[in-house]
Amino acid sequence: MINVLGKILLVVFAVIIIGPLLIVVFTMFKTTPEFYANPMGLPSSFSMHNIETLFTRQPMWTYFKNSVIVTLTSVLLVLLLAGSISYAIMRYGKHAVGGILFSLFAIGLMVPSQVNMIPIYSMLQRLGWTNSHMGLILVTVSVLLPLSVFMLTGFMKTLPKEILEAGEIDGAGEYRLLARIVFPLCAPYLAATSAFLFVIVWNDLLFPMLLLVGKDKLTLPLALLQFRGEYMTDYPLLMTGVLVTALPMILLFIFLQRYFITGALAGSLKG
Repeated sequence: MINVLGKILLVVFAVIIIGPLLIVVFTMFKTTPEFYANPMGLPSSFSMHNIETLFTRQPMWTYFKNSVIVTLTSVLLVLLLAGSISYAIMRYGKHAVGGILFSLFAIGLMVPSQVNMIPIYSMLQRLGWTNSHMGLILVTVSVLLPLSVFMLTGFMKTLPKEILEAGEIDGAGEYRLLARIVFPLCAPYLAATSAFLFVIVWNDLLFPMLLLVGKDKLTLPLALLQFRGEYMTDYPLLMTGVLVTALPMILLFIFLQRYFITGALAGSLKG
């Protein structure tokens, strides 16, 4: 009875997830009049007209390039800084310094990023970094650093101390231990964290909307707002943009699925 109930719940959950996705996919192949006439129905023909229109009306490749630059740079910087900080906390966790450092980053998780919008904008405006990818990247790194440190510290505490002690006996310093031993051993955890961060940064709308103004600087989520009309919205074109924006995340999960699941399970079972 329990197994049957579990399967029914899984089917219901799958329908809840797949249903809206199918509506988005079907909408992509519709014309605007066809969508407003029958929003939930099947398209009359599976035409690629909306995809062609999307890339001819808007500089989608520029938006895509901006999103890739901001996302990859932010994720790499966060992993490098958070990995180094987590290693220090793991190594000196028994001392007061390690505990205080971890507590400071844990407190950073309690502060909503929306609270800091006005101070962040004022500071970047004085520095002349508004409407620039560098300013957006620095803000993104600072906002995601507490979460990444919290995640990676829990992962690194599962590493066997004997391996680090053996490295010390061989004469390896802290930087060499971090680069040659800790980071390679934490590859599944780093991959899991990077996939998590990639989704957050790629889909971020708050800080790009706050900091970016020029059309040549827009990221994909912010560019999608341009498809809204004052009196009518071209939903087929908007849904096409949503699918194009989501495609890199889908590919990322397919290629990093093994590392993502391994890292998530390791962190949950060995915490």
